Amino acid sequence: MDFVAGCIGGAAGVLVGHPFDTVKVRLQVQSADKPLYRGTIHCFQSIIKQESMLGLYKGIGSPMMGLTFINAIVFGVQGNTMRLLGQDTPMNQFLAGAAAGSIQCVICCPMELAKTRMQMQGTGEKKSCTRKVYKNSLDCLARIYQREGLRGVNRGMVTTFIRETPGFGVYFLAYDVLTRSLGCEPEDPYMIPKLLFAGGMSGIASWLSTYPVDVIKSRLQADGVGGKFQYSSIMDCTRKSIEREGWRVFTRGLTSTLLRAFPVNAATFATVTLFLMYVRQDEGPKDCEPAPQHHAALQQQGQPSSL
Repeated sequence: MDFVAGCIGGAAGVLVGHPFDTVKVRLQVQSADKPLYRGTIHCFQSIIKQESMLGLYKGIGSPMMGLTFINAIVFGVQGNTMRLLGQDTPMNQFLAGAAAGSIQCVICCPMELAKTRMQMQGTGEKKSCTRKVYKNSLDCLARIYQREGLRGVNRGMVTTFIRETPGFGVYFLAYDVLTRSLGCEPEDPYMIPKLLFAGGMSGIASWLSTYPVDVIKSRLQADGVGGKFQYSSIMDCTRKSIEREGWRVFTRGLTSTLLRAFPVNAATFATVTLFLMYVRQDEGPKDCEPAPQHHAALQQQGQPSSL
């Protein structure tokens, strides 16, 4: 039941946060010489004006398709790792989260590659003039495989691993510390707001800890759109990006990312909590009790599928 709740909660998070993710990717990979967007608000306005509201949801099929598998991996690995470690401590939460994050990269990387390519499709073009290269996320991955093989489908795998491993670790650690310090009690009328706050702030902490890596990952995965490749490796991408735009390149799209992080996690936690309360009316919100075993269960229920 936790798995089902996590999937539904993750889907709610994707629906709420995908427009912000589209803006983030556009800002991260736009040309420094001829930028199309001046900032987060201008990017939102331009996409809606040129591509309609649906333009903000380009590539949403990919994260939706990978959602079930990513949740299954994250929940399974995190739970089993915690059982192997034996004690519910902040450090063990970090290690279990890091293990879950590293293993789910197998699905996360191709999923985000398709999402990024779909989000970049038709950039700066009127909706009526857009030439669709990819019909959908599956068609995108199929075309990439035909041109570049398995290596192309897994473009950005190393940077995804570097991002997801500490990212999930920080998320679980921050969530553990916040839920303990907020003192979530079964009879507390503010239990759900506390969980929403803890989840939202944990998501922000996770993104802040790995955001520079995410910028490089997005650039590598967007590289090759139109048949032209700019980067030969992670180091080459990092070096060229710094040379052209300075160290501020690692903050491109950060505003939209942080704006997205809180509501995404809030939507995920609210959906998971309401779903579990509905199907477990006789249990109530016992998963939030401060006992270690219950606290670990709550962490599993609240963890979203993508940071």
